[in-house]
Amino acid sequence: MSTDFTLQATGREETGKGASRRLRRLAGEVPAIVYGGKKDPAKIQLVLKDVTKSLENEAFYSHIIGLEIDGKSEDVILKDMQRHPAKNVIMHMDFLRVSKNTKLQTKVPLHFINEDICVGVKLGGGIVGHSMTELDIMCLPKDLPEYLEVDMTDVDLGQTLHISDIKLPKGVESVALSHGADHDLPIAAVNKPKGVAVDDEVDAEAPAAEADDAGEEASEE
Repeated sequence: MSTDFTLQATGREETGKGASRRLRRLAGEVPAIVYGGKKDPAKIQLVLKDVTKSLENEAFYSHIIGLEIDGKSEDVILKDMQRHPAKNVIMHMDFLRVSKNTKLQTKVPLHFINEDICVGVKLGGGIVGHSMTELDIMCLPKDLPEYLEVDMTDVDLGQTLHISDIKLPKGVESVALSHGADHDLPIAAVNKPKGVAVDDEVDAEAPAAEADDAGEEASEE
């Protein structure tokens, strides 16, 4: 099981808001926790600048991460991250241990491609709207995709794509669809621009109105 990202971490004993605040403000570190597998949860701290650099790469959110804790390596995925509601400050991170023989559940981003040449956009003048930007999946760590592509090329005006329209790689399954077809939620659609439907109705009514006027003039003669 290969990893593209590695983070250095150390164990921490102090807990609570005060200790976490001191870590972030004075030491330039981020409090975190590692859990899952057969081990007990472990409280750790990470170097903020290393975390910030890793977060610049979208793949970090859906890749196996090699976490070096006091010299011992563990394979994990980023499960959750809390940011300050008003400031762009990382408050806390949660990591889940993974095993090469055990399926994991996580979210991966959706990449919508070919929107500029989409039939409904190019010929129909429609606008693409996204209902989802990421998908819950289950797979073995070795099958974990960096992202999932959704090709919008042939989507027509008024058409909606659903989870079942996503081409999942081998070994990857949708968590939602595993619960049944009624969980096949929409992910994107090509919608009519606002005002188009009304304009069409006006244009359609115009010839009829002209015909009525002509009929009235003929009867008066």
